[in-house]
Amino acid sequence: MQDKVLAIITARGGSKRLPQKNIRLLGDAPLISWTIRAAQHSKHIDRLILSTDDPEAIQIAKKEGCDVPFVRPDALSGDHATSYDVVLHALQSLEEKYDWVVLLQPTSPFRTTEDIDRAIEFALSKNKDSVISVCESEKSHLMLFMRDEEGRLASPCGISIKDLNHTRSQDMPIPYEINGALYVVKTPWFIKNKCFFDDETLTYVMPRERSVNIDTEHDWKIAEAYLFNNKNEERKIK
Repeated sequence: MQDKVLAIITARGGSKRLPQKNIRLLGDAPLISWTIRAAQHSKHIDRLILSTDDPEAIQIAKKEGCDVPFVRPDALSGDHATSYDVVLHALQSLEEKYDWVVLLQPTSPFRTTEDIDRAIEFALSKNKDSVISVCESEKSHLMLFMRDEEGRLASPCGISIKDLNHTRSQDMPIPYEINGALYVVKTPWFIKNKCFFDDETLTYVMPRERSVNIDTEHDWKIAEAYLFNNKNEERKIK
């Protein structure tokens, strides 16, 4: 029997840093619509649902043809609710059981259907408990520092700061960061371990241009700049 995959888009109504971001227009569509449309074309997702407390987000989702089987309770809509709590609530609210759950946050609008399917396929082929998406970081972790109480440089990696004077940036190892676009986990493992990833988690690498994660107004402007540049490129091709 083929594994059943549930995809959950999480979009709470209250956002202090960027109010109403999930329903705000990015280009010609609300932010949440970008994720809905990408997920709807996936060949591996058996059911796509939205978890939200926001009536406007629900209206947009239903217009897009996305299933909204419940309204997220107030207790899971505040600043202290975690993604784990929200996904667990969704799983417990559905009668049907699923082998895998995919968390899709609407703050990653440029994640594509291909990204979703490749991450799921990677998880299925390796039979691992979880796969998360990452992208190359702009700075090597070796060039990130702490400051001690007196204001001096302190390396969090235990590497001699003096030695870094003679290390070229291009010779440093490539660091990766979690981009927040995709979390693919086995449902029983997720429920048991209460997390999306651990030391055994595999990574699906996405390019930085598809890894924009919108949490602030600055992030929003970056997303708009990507859209503007892509439209200009399309004009050149035509």
